[in-house]
Amino acid sequence: MATVHHWTGLETRALRLALRLSVRAFAEHLGVAVATVSKWESKRAGTAPRPDTQAMLDTALGRADAPAHLRFETLLSEMASPARHLAQPAGTGPRLWEYESWAEDLDRVGVALSRQKFTFADSLLNRWLVRFEVRELDDKGLYLFARSTALLGDLKRDQGCLLGPLSAQHSYAGAREVFGQLGIPRRIAQLDLSLAVVTEMSGKLEIAARQYETLAVDDRLSRRDRARARLWVGTALSKNGRHDYATHVMRAAIRDFEDLTEPDDWSVAHQKVALARRGAGDLDQALHLIDVARGSGNTDSPMERVRLDTAHGHILLSDAATRDDGLRVLDQATSTAAQYGLVHQLRSIEGVRAMSEGAAGPLRG
Repeated sequence: MATVHHWTGLETRALRLALRLSVRAFAEHLGVAVATVSKWESKRAGTAPRPDTQAMLDTALGRADAPAHLRFETLLSEMASPARHLAQPAGTGPRLWEYESWAEDLDRVGVALSRQKFTFADSLLNRWLVRFEVRELDDKGLYLFARSTALLGDLKRDQGCLLGPLSAQHSYAGAREVFGQLGIPRRIAQLDLSLAVVTEMSGKLEIAARQYETLAVDDRLSRRDRARARLWVGTALSKNGRHDYATHVMRAAIRDFEDLTEPDDWSVAHQKVALARRGAGDLDQALHLIDVARGSGNTDSPMERVRLDTAHGHILLSDAATRDDGLRVLDQATSTAAQYGLVHQLRSIEGVRAMSEGAAGPLRG
């Protein structure tokens, strides 16, 4: 939530309106004279309350509920534009509290995306991406802008919007350009990894595998990100039919995740290897590996539940004896994916069904 480091009449008016109080009611709320509030509002950024009153304003803002905070931030941003020449030097961009609120909102976006709350995440991101002109941002503002754009790419990717002007690819490329201007090689490499994921999801498997191979040894990335790139080399190879070599590559990634103590990545890696073994015809090993993944994975995330169920259903459908069980698991995955708007996952499930229909005749459900 917003904090104010120095109150002026501008901020006090925004707070009064955010709390939906009249001038008289606001004065009573703070314990000051009505004339004092009127003076603040008439002089706006040209006056400042006394230190003891500043503390009372801090308390009033701190006790406000979340909707009032959102109204306060929005109102203050709208008010600040015409009065910016009074409040701060021209061209300095957002205020300090706006940067702090922006960073806090990006943390909220990360949580929302992990829970597939796409509408909420999108509203938080667009609130900041449309607020400022890029040319008025300093390096800190550009960094937050690039982070916001990268997260928008994650949102678009998870929704299955991969290519085009309003896509994951477009957002990732835009964020990469800004991080390039700022000279932050780690972030640039992370965006290269994200762009490789889009390439794989778009069906360009050989190209994606080569990109992943390069990034798996890229010192700009953390060891965890390099291990993920190695895992995704195997994923792309397995999708392209090279199951045995893919298994070898992905087992190396599993060892990395063990060393790094990354249980969620370790679980995902077992899921990927399970699918590679299914492709190689080793169904017993595939079932063992998917059971390991299901027993250790993150089931709080709808996305991960859908991925696990889709992989499990795919393996079960490969054996006539467990075909009906596979259908039930896929039905469950379909229901969850539809509930959370996971378009790409729905396409994957449809692909699994179509593959099984081709191999064993029409499927129910």
